[in-house]
Amino acid sequence: MKIVVLDGYTENPGDLSWEALGKLGELTVYDRTPYEDAAVIGRISDAEIVVTNKCPIRKPVIDACPQIKYIAVLATGYNVVDVQDAARKGIPVSNVPTYGTEAVGQFAIALLLEICSRVAHHSDAVHEGRWEKAADWTFWDYPLIELAGKTMGIIGFGKIGQTTGRIAKALGMRILAAGSRETEAGRAIAEYVDLDTLLKESDVIALHCPLFPETEGIINRETIAKMKDGVILINNSRGPLVAEQDLADALNSGKVYAAGLDVVSTEPIRADNPLLTAKNCYITPHISWAPKEARARIMEITARNVEAFLNGAPINVVNGL
Repeated sequence: MKIVVLDGYTENPGDLSWEALGKLGELTVYDRTPYEDAAVIGRISDAEIVVTNKCPIRKPVIDACPQIKYIAVLATGYNVVDVQDAARKGIPVSNVPTYGTEAVGQFAIALLLEICSRVAHHSDAVHEGRWEKAADWTFWDYPLIELAGKTMGIIGFGKIGQTTGRIAKALGMRILAAGSRETEAGRAIAEYVDLDTLLKESDVIALHCPLFPETEGIINRETIAKMKDGVILINNSRGPLVAEQDLADALNSGKVYAAGLDVVSTEPIRADNPLLTAKNCYITPHISWAPKEARARIMEITARNVEAFLNGAPINVVNGL
């Protein structure tokens, strides 16, 4: 069975091993594949199992490669694959669920703490010699914010949202949740409220919801207007949840004090993205998922997915086969 990994570098830049997957078939790993259909077809024209992270597997690719029997996605999100067409062709598509729950929750809090404490900025200032030359025994360039007693509203309160909420609660924050079905585990962390209440009462708003038509642009001019003045926004879920020009305008006006973003609408980010020049906007290059421990889980679960398919009982299938 020939297995081709189309874009393995971001998952494994050299600190992990493809050995488990290699034991399951004749394995070829490409660091990167151009996203054009012709390039993808050229790489998988004789592959029976295709593994992809972000390289798209569109209908023309599936049509041109009738030998494909199985597609594995090295991620939780699987919108890069035309899952409906794959289902029509009898091709199961599997993803990797819940590999990065702790890592993504941790990173959401890291973005928030950087905004509130400005650790990197003040460390740089010290190394630049500003402290040794200071007139006083201390200095700070930005307001330093204590989180205890403040309210965090989390939109999307599944496993990752609950992880973020659990950490924030440990910091002394009150937690509100919206956009998810109530669960006993969730109620132990947060108070479930409607979205308008969350927007009105939160000092910090964190996005942990999936990208659906009803959530696309959920942060926009109208919802921002309902928020407290000086609110902080955290998004390390999906970039299109935010109307970026509306957020940039709110940052520049001061309505939103700061934003910590690990995702944007188009990735890599484009030079004309308005958030690049917005005030108090922290942007990281989609790395919440990337601790070695989390990537190792992706490798392990993907190998199990492929093995289960080869054994005739696919797991983690997202297209109903």
